[in-house]
Amino acid sequence: MIASIIFWFSIVFIMYAYFGYPILLFVLSLFIRNPVKKGEITPFVSFIITAYNEEKHISGKIENTLAQEYPAGKLEILVASDCSVDRTDEIVKSYVSKGVRLVRAKERKGKENAQKLGVDTASGEIVVFSDVATILSPSGVRNIVKSFNDPKVGCVSSVDKFVDKEGKTSGEGAYVKYEMVLRALESRVNTLVGLSGSFFAARKDLCSPWATDLQSDFNTLINSVKKGYRGVCDQDAVGYYSDLTENKQEFRRKVRTIVRGMRVFMRSIPLLNIFRYGLFSWQFCSHKLCRWIVPFAMMAIFVSNSIAAKGSRFYLFFFVLQCLFYVIAGIGVCTQSKRLLLKVPSFFVIVNVSILVAWCKYIKGDTFIKWEPSAR
Repeated sequence: MIASIIFWFSIVFIMYAYFGYPILLFVLSLFIRNPVKKGEITPFVSFIITAYNEEKHISGKIENTLAQEYPAGKLEILVASDCSVDRTDEIVKSYVSKGVRLVRAKERKGKENAQKLGVDTASGEIVVFSDVATILSPSGVRNIVKSFNDPKVGCVSSVDKFVDKEGKTSGEGAYVKYEMVLRALESRVNTLVGLSGSFFAARKDLCSPWATDLQSDFNTLINSVKKGYRGVCDQDAVGYYSDLTENKQEFRRKVRTIVRGMRVFMRSIPLLNIFRYGLFSWQFCSHKLCRWIVPFAMMAIFVSNSIAAKGSRFYLFFFVLQCLFYVIAGIGVCTQSKRLLLKVPSFFVIVNVSILVAWCKYIKGDTFIKWEPSAR
């Protein structure tokens, strides 16, 4: 009896984490609308590119930024180097005549520390953050600042899109599409729960104080909510980036991102106070914490199902289905097949294994403050 209760409760929990939350958001969106009051504004913008040993790509990123269709004299470009030891800084200095400024950390302390140096140097009322690997359309900056015409908007996230080796937009995958739909619903109803770290923008006054030991995109959103602002996703502000070349790199990236997100979440527990933060508290718990509990629910389903299956053909049937699911996922992982039947189960399992690994590393005290550029 207890095993069957745990089994069904865990299934319902997982279904809520991945489907119930967005469905409820959609239902709320039918009654609650918070449209962003966009405007053709051109505030002074500081564009911060964070780099560490990016000699192969930094020139292309700077050229892409210089090509932005934004009023002359209203866009300053800062490259925050995390004490690079290759030719990155030398290449950046070659663009001084074009208005690009180098801000170099005296010692390597991580991405957020380098970003802080950029923020401290920035003169703009809006600060845009972008990674070297992210390419923008010529209207990227102009589009992302439009939402700041709304006085309630504190930060803006881009939409993520993959490109292939030829630079053409490729299939983003079901999970990325799912995340983008979720961001659109959150923006429509209330506020985002997280920003795209590769391309986002924020009001300068929300960037102070800047935490050098916390994930900047997530923490910037948290700071916005704490100060009474909201974060939104702009469908016209798109960041294009390519897949990582190795699955191992992608797995490590997932683990690193989750651990860093957990550190922000744990320092922001007071935001779960629904009496003070209202709808956001529910979003915060549903979008982040519930997702991170899913691996434990999966283990609970497997164990409880194996116990219940001993005396019931009904539960035995489900246990066989479970085993078949994991076999298919294993085949998908080993073959790296693009077939949907293999790709979806393998991706779901890999994501949740990465969450389990992240929990272990978080409990152990790993911080992942320093980073290496991923091969793409």
